[in-house]
Order: sequence, then C-alpha cells, then structure tokens
Amino acid sequence: MATKISGNARRPEPQALAGAVAALAARFGNRLITSQAVREQHAHTTTWLPAQPPDAVVMAQETADIQDVVRICSRHGVPVIAFGTGTSLEGQVNAPAGGVCIDLRDMNRILEVHAEDLDCVIQPGVTRKALNEHLRDQGLFFPIDPGADASLGGMTSTRASGTNAVRYGTMRDNVLALKVVRGDGEIITTGTRAKKSSAGYDLTHLFVGAEGTLGIISELTIKLRGIPETIAAAACSFETVRGACQATILAIQTGIPVARIELLNAEQVRACNAYSKLSLPETPLLLLEFHGSEIEVAEQSRNFSEIAQECGGGDFTWTTRPEDRTKLWQARHDAYWAVKALRPGAGVVATDVCVPISRLADCVTETEDDLQRIGLLSPIVGHVGDGNFHCSLVCDVDDPEEMARGEAFMHRLVERAQAMGGTCTGEHGIGQGKQKYLEAELGSEAIDAMRALKAALDPQNIFNPGKIVPAN
Repeated sequence: MATKISGNARRPEPQALAGAVAALAARFGNRLITSQAVREQHAHTTTWLPAQPPDAVVMAQETADIQDVVRICSRHGVPVIAFGTGTSLEGQVNAPAGGVCIDLRDMNRILEVHAEDLDCVIQPGVTRKALNEHLRDQGLFFPIDPGADASLGGMTSTRASGTNAVRYGTMRDNVLALKVVRGDGEIITTGTRAKKSSAGYDLTHLFVGAEGTLGIISELTIKLRGIPETIAAAACSFETVRGACQATILAIQTGIPVARIELLNAEQVRACNAYSKLSLPETPLLLLEFHGSEIEVAEQSRNFSEIAQECGGGDFTWTTRPEDRTKLWQARHDAYWAVKALRPGAGVVATDVCVPISRLADCVTETEDDLQRIGLLSPIVGHVGDGNFHCSLVCDVDDPEEMARGEAFMHRLVERAQAMGGTCTGEHGIGQGKQKYLEAELGSEAIDAMRALKAALDPQNIFNPGKIVPAN
C-alpha cells in the first residue's frame, strides 16, 4: 500500500516504513542511521533541485548487506536508493518518496587486478582516485575522469565520462561485467572478463546508465590502461569559439589521437585565472593533453600546433613536467569553484548538453548570445572532442524571478541542442532534472520500452523511484 504520489514514486504507508526500519535495525544495529543530519547528507544538494532526504541510511559493508536491505524493503514495499559519493548533478540520489538509502562508501575494496589482461574487479564504493593510486606502481591507470572523485559504482550508474573521453571513451566503453542485486535480493551476473562476447542480451550496458533504477551494482569488472610513457599538456588561445571548435574538428579528422581537448570560453578563462592564479589570455582557450612515446607526443603536439595556427590560434605552449600539467588540469577541474567565486553567496546551477561536433560552435555561440541577451552569467566549458559542453549558471537561488529566467534559459539550451541532432545530457544523466526532455528526444515508443523494462526488472518500483522514466 502506498500514499502520496511524487512523479512516478509512491510513498509507502507509515506502518510499512516502520516495519522495514524495525527489521533493518534488527539486522544492522548501529549501521542503520535515522538522524536528520545524516539523512540530509544523503540527499541531493549540488544544484538547484530541492533536497529530498531518505527516511533511513544503511551503511553497507558487503554484498550480503545490499541483498538483505533489498529483501527487507521489497517485503514492505519501501524504496531503496543507492549512494556512492553524492556528486551527481540531476537529483539521482534524492528520495522523493522517502525510503532507505544504501551508502556504499565502505564497499571500497579492490578485489582483483589482472595486470596482464588490463582489467580489475572492484566493489562499487572504490573511487577513481583511490583506484589509480593503487594501480600506479603496476604502471596502470583507469582513464575515466569526470572531475569529481566519484565512486566507480556511481560513475557506472550515471554513465559518466569526462575529460579523457575523446580518447578512452565513457563508462559505457570501459565496463566489462557487473554483479547486480535484483528486486528479490538475488544476484545477476551480466558478463565475464573476456574483452568481447556475443552471449545473450547485453545486460551489462542495460545497467550502465540506469541510475540505480533497475538494481544495485555490487561488483564491477572494468578495463584498465597502461600509463603512457610521455604525457604532455598544452594550452592554446583562439580569437573565437568557432576557431577553437574548427581546430578540434580538423585534429580529429586528421587522426591526431588527442587524449584530452577542453574548451573554455572567455568568461570561464577569466574565472579560472582569478581562482587558480593563472595568467592565461582571456579569450576562448583549448586545453589539451597528448599521450604516447616521447616521439609520438612531440609529433602530435607539432601537428596540432599547425592546425591551430590555421584556425586563428595564438601561442601554443606545451609541457611534460608533471607539476605544470597538474596545475593546468587542476584549474580545469576547479572550474565549478572558480565560477562560484565570481559571485559570493550565489548558487551555481550546472547543466550539460551534447551535439555532433560539427554543430558545437553553433550551439556554444548561440548559447553565449542567449546569455548576453537575458543578462545572466554562465561560463562555459566543453569536452570539445565529443561535442559535450557545460553551462555553470550563476543565480540567486532565493530570487524567483532570476531563477525563472535561469530555468527558461536551460530549457532553451536543451531545445537548441536537440534541434541540432544532440541530446539533453552528455554525461550528467537524467535523474529528476531532465525527465521532461526524454520524450522529445527519443519518442514515446522509447519511453514505453523503458517503462516496460522497469516494470519487468523492478515490478514493485522500489529501486530509486522517480528517476529517469517520466511519470505516466
């Protein structure tokens, strides 16, 4: 039985919730937490969406804990929300119908590393930085870098990507197999360590990007890469955004294997200069990274420099010194905080879209014109190599008029991207914030197929309800 409908999420009856909490308390003792402060820490807090805390939090330590939580919650019809590090941006960890949050941070063991096969098996709470620290002495690394030190389970659930995606792909391309707890508490194994398979439905990629709505990931097998012999970082300023995008397109078309290629518009460069104490020219900027042997990296850098000059690029500087590379990329990863510092006390509403790279310059320039017309500040950064860019809208979240203008801008941004053959999100995911754009992008038939999958794998609708699939 359930009451109060929130989207497609139904709040359980009070007696059902009380029964579930009592059973969880008997099973987990002090690892079941119901304090207001802890519950609020496990709600969405990173952008403009309101926080919706769960009714209780369980600190899981092993797969059996996840299974028992799911079995108890299934028996009482209570929602279950998985939580990694809480860095998602579209309300993925909110609990609109209450329920129980399973915090996976203590499931942080690296179970197996197969250096000769370039893969490893890990628990979902392992963060990308912790994994790479563990792998460094073996000459290996995991390349997906969304900026935040997110958990690998969360990155898989949101199909994360980041600055290295242009060369190494997204989480979709780097997950070999999963173990997932299904609605009855049993385990689904979706694949093996083999680098390819044509055995049955591709269940692995069904759960990659499902945002915990179909089951809870308890183990991951992921691909690894060898640490390149030489890594060089570079910065190149351009007169216009269009010139920077054109240089990117030519670099990719001519086969230069850039590992990272990031666009910062002039406003974002100004913010980074002020926050990270840099002295970059305050015009559109490309930040790049090249991986390979010393000879290969030198050749890649030289070839790109020639392309950049043809497209209106200025001085092209590059370095292989680790400390210089770290400073440059740390400034890029601190872009959010740099934007936040532009207007102390204001909020930052982060959003993203993705278009074919041939339309990226059009989409970015039209977006800059839109922002100038409505008088809102929103620096732009972009994963230029795959057509993905982010707006960081600086708003007074307590000013209804300003927030209304901001939301109207974000709506136009999505419509603009979709009209150019793009998507409402390249890497932030759908969660709650972008449900309303799915049907326009994929069609009602695709939404019906998603609903059918959800109903088949989660007939009680207990796994992270109210996310991805719009309400009927």
